[in-house]
Amino acid sequence: MRKSKAPLIAMILLAVLSAGVVFPSGNPGPARPPTEAEKKSDELSASIDPSLIDANTGFAFAIFQELIAEDPGQNIFISPLSILLALAMTYNGAGGDTDAAMAEALRFSGFTVEALNRGFRDLMASITGADNTTTVSIANSIWYTQGYDVAAEFVETNRSYYGSEVGELDFRDAAAVDTINAWIEDATAGKITNMIGRIPPDVVMYLINAIYFKGEWTHRFSEDESRDEDFILETGGEKKVPMMHMEEEFRYARAAAYGMLRLPYGREKLVMYVLLPDEGTGVDAVIGGLDSESWKSLKSQMEDKTAVLAMPRYRFEYGAKSLNGALSRMGMGMAFGPGADFSGINPGIFISEVLHKAVIEVNEKGSEAAAATAVSMEESAPPERIEFIVNRPFLFLIADDRTGSILFMGKVVDP
Repeated sequence: MRKSKAPLIAMILLAVLSAGVVFPSGNPGPARPPTEAEKKSDELSASIDPSLIDANTGFAFAIFQELIAEDPGQNIFISPLSILLALAMTYNGAGGDTDAAMAEALRFSGFTVEALNRGFRDLMASITGADNTTTVSIANSIWYTQGYDVAAEFVETNRSYYGSEVGELDFRDAAAVDTINAWIEDATAGKITNMIGRIPPDVVMYLINAIYFKGEWTHRFSEDESRDEDFILETGGEKKVPMMHMEEEFRYARAAAYGMLRLPYGREKLVMYVLLPDEGTGVDAVIGGLDSESWKSLKSQMEDKTAVLAMPRYRFEYGAKSLNGALSRMGMGMAFGPGADFSGINPGIFISEVLHKAVIEVNEKGSEAAAATAVSMEESAPPERIEFIVNRPFLFLIADDRTGSILFMGKVVDP
């Protein structure tokens, strides 16, 4: 329980992606007309099916709540969008019960595969073109082991809708790990490194999404106002941390046990929402009460308020974290075993691991965040063949398997 102040918790609900940005000094200048690219991004954004966004938001809260329970008392930072994009690429190869299990866990039920692919394609384009005062990139890739037979339609679908790069590598060669890690490092501007430690012998494919974002606050904190102050830990203890300060007009909403402040970047299309629990309210309780509907309701209640804001400067990374447990509890367990149906990729393949890693830095100038999700696909071992040719004397028994009682028993020497 907290004794005097609740900790300031920043939750970024939509993670975005790529290259470095040099921040100018001071706050942004006067408003400028939007570029043609930004206009197109806005038009595209308005055309995206709201139910897809609701579904994505529902997934974001659900998997975050799973990880809160899995890693209690830890800093947690993920990119729900990165996870969804990597698994949406994989979903294009799912069939039967595996398709249904993934649809349940990922909130894809009610959408056709075509609608999902179009929606994610348009969402990626809209996000990356939203604001040219920020740097945003999204990258996808598929890597498979040399000589492996991958369905051509699966590859073409992911190229067309997700812009996936496709590469064939000799997974037995240690250089394959270096190639994949170099791709992830490049796609995240050097923030995610050495994500893949080794390639297990049965892994035949990786489907990877990489996300990176660097944005300047619309209203910058003054570094002169930053100073070390007490931060109240969950245990009730205190820790000195660098706190940033500002007084500015922001959008704000009150819920029963917490407040929420909207901190915009650049032209205010990309934002951070900060949820601050009241004293005596645990942050896990706040997160546990959020879903797609409550989130929409909370945002609709936001009003302009002059806020005296203090927020810690922080940097941390989370992962590389296996999401198998969380996704299985959300209903996707079918996809992780040899009985999975990914016949749209190659019969006999299944997900062996969904690996996620994310890093964030928040300071007076803005925020920088990166994430990568790697879905490794493993090939089931071919069933062992034996020969059992009854062409000589043999023994047979008829038994009640429930009790183990032998009802009949015989020997055949001359059939």
